Amino acid sequence: MIKKKVKHKKSKQDVILDIIKVVFLSIITIVTIYPFWNIFIISINDATDAIRGNLHFWPRVFSLESYKNILSRQEFLNSTKVTVARTVIGTPIAVFVTTMLAYVLSRKDLVAKKFVTIIFIFTMYFGGGLVPYYMVLKNIHLLNSFWVYIFPGCVSVYNMILVKSYIEAMPDEIFEATRIDGANDLTIFFRMIIPLSKPILMTIGLFVAVGQWNAWFDAYLFTSDQGLKTMQSILVEILNQYSMGSSNSEQMSNAAAGMTVTPDSIRMAATMVATVPIILVYPFIQKYFVKGIMLGAVKS
Repeated sequence: MIKKKVKHKKSKQDVILDIIKVVFLSIITIVTIYPFWNIFIISINDATDAIRGNLHFWPRVFSLESYKNILSRQEFLNSTKVTVARTVIGTPIAVFVTTMLAYVLSRKDLVAKKFVTIIFIFTMYFGGGLVPYYMVLKNIHLLNSFWVYIFPGCVSVYNMILVKSYIEAMPDEIFEATRIDGANDLTIFFRMIIPLSKPILMTIGLFVAVGQWNAWFDAYLFTSDQGLKTMQSILVEILNQYSMGSSNSEQMSNAAAGMTVTPDSIRMAATMVATVPIILVYPFIQKYFVKGIMLGAVKS
């Protein structure tokens, strides 16, 4: 017997509701995407032409001078290597250490488990302050060192709570079965926890990578060696350099003098250079991101 698919005709109220949802989501999409698109078209438009304004959807005079100005600087190229290195090295280390801590705190047989967890949560709300933190880094010889970008940020309590909640949501039976077979904690951690926790690990990995990529303030505070400056800190210096004379009248006079870039064009190009690489990573881990956040959420 062939089953016929019954098509339910939408009521007038359903059609109106669908239209409202489409219009609402379209507005949200435009409000979200257009500012970024506007920054992009200004960054690839001729800087002197952009002073006239009214750039909305497409550049009038195509130019990459602002990007050439930024990318041609040797200090920027060196800082890019530092930023890539701290992101590539710091992210897996932070994820690994955070996951190990989360696994330990998820064990029901851990002595003083609740007290230790409270101690970690306490650090989320209260800190010793910047000066004591600086003195600690100085005493352990991390100042003016590449590792000042890696070791102090190995553990994020927020990320640890996400992973801990994710592990606690796993069935106890699978751990009991592996212990009966003679597996120790290291075997359970590497062969069960890590493979089963891929969604939440990818999620916190994205958090850590974005933080490492965007970090710039620590480069100002804890390093004086120009060779250790991050890309973001160099971009801040470039923006500060071009922030002088940023009024329209002064920009017009600079254009008349033959300048091919303006503070606005440099600002927009710097924003694109700093933002696009990390955005390109997101589509590859999007499927893990939502699942990891949902399953790793703190249980009520």
